[in-house]
Amino acid sequence: MYAPRTTPWPLVALFTAGYLAPYLLPTTVGRLERGLDLTPTQAGGVGSLLLLSSATAGFLLASRVERTGARTLARLGLVLAAVGYGGAALTTSVPAVVAGAVVGGFGSGTATTVAATRIAAEKDPHRASTLGLLSVSALAGAVYLTVPHLPGHGLTLAAIALTALAVWPLTSRLPGGTAGQAAAESAEADGFATGRLPHRRSGMVLAGAMLLWSLAQNALWGVSGRIGVGQAHLSEPTVGVVFAVALGAGLLGVLAAGALGSRLGRALPIGGGTVVIACCIALSASATGLGSFAFGEIAWNTFYPVVLSYLIGLAASLDPRGRWAVLVGSASSLGTAAGPLTGSVLSAQAGFPVMGAVLAVGLLLVAVPMTGVALHTGGRPLLPGAVRRRGGHPAAVVAATTGTPSGVVPEVGAPEQPVVEIALDGAAVPARGAYDTAAATRAPGGM
Repeated sequence: MYAPRTTPWPLVALFTAGYLAPYLLPTTVGRLERGLDLTPTQAGGVGSLLLLSSATAGFLLASRVERTGARTLARLGLVLAAVGYGGAALTTSVPAVVAGAVVGGFGSGTATTVAATRIAAEKDPHRASTLGLLSVSALAGAVYLTVPHLPGHGLTLAAIALTALAVWPLTSRLPGGTAGQAAAESAEADGFATGRLPHRRSGMVLAGAMLLWSLAQNALWGVSGRIGVGQAHLSEPTVGVVFAVALGAGLLGVLAAGALGSRLGRALPIGGGTVVIACCIALSASATGLGSFAFGEIAWNTFYPVVLSYLIGLAASLDPRGRWAVLVGSASSLGTAAGPLTGSVLSAQAGFPVMGAVLAVGLLLVAVPMTGVALHTGGRPLLPGAVRRRGGHPAAVVAATTGTPSGVVPEVGAPEQPVVEIALDGAAVPARGAYDTAAATRAPGGM
């Protein structure tokens, strides 16, 4: 019997604290614009600085989690997030808000880095990242239902700061520096910890593609509130409800991704899902009423976390130590950081519909290399019948079920193992008279 899987709740909570800032980006930028009397470009620039600081943390700390200890870095990140976002929420001075957003962004990036590194070391990283996306989507949806009814520029920033404080107690269950060092030494003994990153070409291609993929997503996400209020002529509470419903639909998408697992591999969800997202972005950016705006946002947010969960799993599969997961995640954060400013500039220069068309075309182009990496590293799908015909247990089915430890049976999507015929010299040929036939109709002891 296999031991039941334990849910890594500290990692899920840390993932939520790190990812909440990007999820709340539209209302954060909109509140800064209206509450501090900033131009759309200036407000988008503050959002970009926040996310750029988050990406910087990932690049700086990608190789230090094991050495320093997950618990220490996680607590540092949560403190920076609480102090930075909390300070920005309590002041109306624009320089102080910018400084707080940068400090808080570095804290969010630190928390995300620790979560990504530890999730990559899990037996089922896709399940852990799926639970994290579920958590952050639910929390962000609750904020979107609450914030539009309350005044103030710093409510979303305060929500992120309070989340960081709430996650703090769970960090006691993360390994400290000594445990992290022991894990590194154990990995070296197993041959996993090498100075050279595995799958370097695939990792670099995936990182570059993820940068552009995230840029396109957040270019629209950063101005979605303005599209709803200015172009679709909706009130802020109505836009907040649309966002909350969209994030709720994202929960269903993540649940579907978790239930589907790796049955379809990673290439189809990543490539096909990105094509659907491109169409949704074009529709949402050209919306002029509640129907088209709501449909575009809800459909987009349904597929976005699905594709993201598979991309996180793909990055985690490239290196068991989680280095590619952190580096690809940091590249994604760079794209996320550039998104609000890109969306603001494109929409100001060409309008929202043209901006959506440009982003959609870019997503269609970037879907090709991402799908190629998934195909190259995932191998040919392994069908259950193929395993059974080889004389073994239907391992592809078992590998997709709950409770199966990794490494015992082939993973769904893994390349088939070659069959080698071994010739036996001098095999004995049984004589015909050494055995008799069996007949079901013969009575016991009969002749």
